[in-house]
Amino acid sequence: MTIDAELAPLPDTGYVYKTSWRLGTPDMDEEYRLRVDGVARYIQEVGAEHLDDADATDDQPHWIVQRTVIDVHEPIVWPDVITFRRWCAGLSTRWCAMRVQLEGANGGRIETEAFWINMNKETGGPARLTDRFMAMMATTTDEHRLRWKPWLTEPATDEATLDFPLRRTDVDHFRHVNNTVYWHGVHEVLADSAAIIDGPYRAIVEYKKPITLGEDVRIHTLTSDDAVDLWFVVAGEVRAAARLTPR
Repeated sequence: MTIDAELAPLPDTGYVYKTSWRLGTPDMDEEYRLRVDGVARYIQEVGAEHLDDADATDDQPHWIVQRTVIDVHEPIVWPDVITFRRWCAGLSTRWCAMRVQLEGANGGRIETEAFWINMNKETGGPARLTDRFMAMMATTTDEHRLRWKPWLTEPATDEATLDFPLRRTDVDHFRHVNNTVYWHGVHEVLADSAAIIDGPYRAIVEYKKPITLGEDVRIHTLTSDDAVDLWFVVAGEVRAAARLTPR
């Protein structure tokens, strides 16, 4: 998959996990639309449910996400009930690309894909997926040698910056800022980008190095004719990058 490619379609066969939740009022913006940070939280929780459904939580409970792609084809608007479908779009022995489709009962569709790494919490490194889990995930993809390739490699600019203060509630069990928290910063920028948010758009966050509580984080932004780029920067070092583009 490349940075502009369409996400893999919903497969006709294989193991696709399905569930439904009501759109929560804390996750909507001023126009009642589901925000991107809400999408990020929802797909993380659906992933946890999926692991339980696959009876894989005890074997591999610790995961980190390297990149998340959110394609808003049509916003999901409160009040609504969202149907989630989650399946594997590619895997290797230690990581997998997981697709989640969100569809509102009253309309709206959002497609996502995240690159998830199975972690050994004791060593801090990637851990091998179980054979049983790989066999289940392989039922929806022919890509069994998935490789990591970063998409957002440009250095940060100093054109515009804003503070990104951290809270203790932002930290996860790895003692890192949770991946979903970065999407709060993305929404801060996206909310002021009417040319993007008022139509179909793609939002990408790519994680480079963890941020920990107490670090001074600033978001650097650069707006061009066809994209808005963001960098989460600590002491001159890019810890995560994001890009917003119309579709």
